[in-house]
Amino acid sequence: MDVSSDDYLQSLIETIKKLDYINPDDIPNIDLYMDQVTTFMDEHLKGSKRYSEDKLLTKTMINNYTKNNLLPSPNKKKYSKEHILLLIFIYYFKNILTISDIQHIFNPLTEKYYGGGNKEIGLEAIYKEVFKYEEDQMDNLLKDVIRKFNKSRETFEDVKSEEDREFLNTFSFICMLCFDVYVKKQMIEKLVDESILDAKKKIKKEK
Repeated sequence: MDVSSDDYLQSLIETIKKLDYINPDDIPNIDLYMDQVTTFMDEHLKGSKRYSEDKLLTKTMINNYTKNNLLPSPNKKKYSKEHILLLIFIYYFKNILTISDIQHIFNPLTEKYYGGGNKEIGLEAIYKEVFKYEEDQMDNLLKDVIRKFNKSRETFEDVKSEEDREFLNTFSFICMLCFDVYVKKQMIEKLVDESILDAKKKIKKEK
């Protein structure tokens, strides 16, 4: 892998551009059986697969999400549009957060906004509001990746071996990307911990 190659950078950019979100208007307004849900998710998020044979969502995963109270139980074995919206959020969260952290985020989300209980705003409106910034975020992400890539090419300039320098450039690039993920993960965990603490304080006051 030649991290000094502009073609390599272009391939990364193309990979990032393939990472699209599911438009809520593309989600069926009719309830779906589990097989239909897994097929729908697989078709609409296939751009994020690492390997073509990867399964993005399985029956076992969905059952586990329900058992762990991340997902409300289906109605007569059928899943609504709101179920799918929650599954999309879970899909993105599970690569970064623990099941326990996702539970703490999802509990108030499902309690307050699932099933049309909130007259002011529902899950679909929340989903649309969050993801309408996707295009701007993608542009910012691309710019940041390009900046880190160019910075990584400036590392280890004194190394004479081209093979060693290419490897170390790649390693530098990976480290820069990993550090960014690490810092953001720490921030997310802090937000989750603070929300847990706030919830405990609220319960204590109510007693």
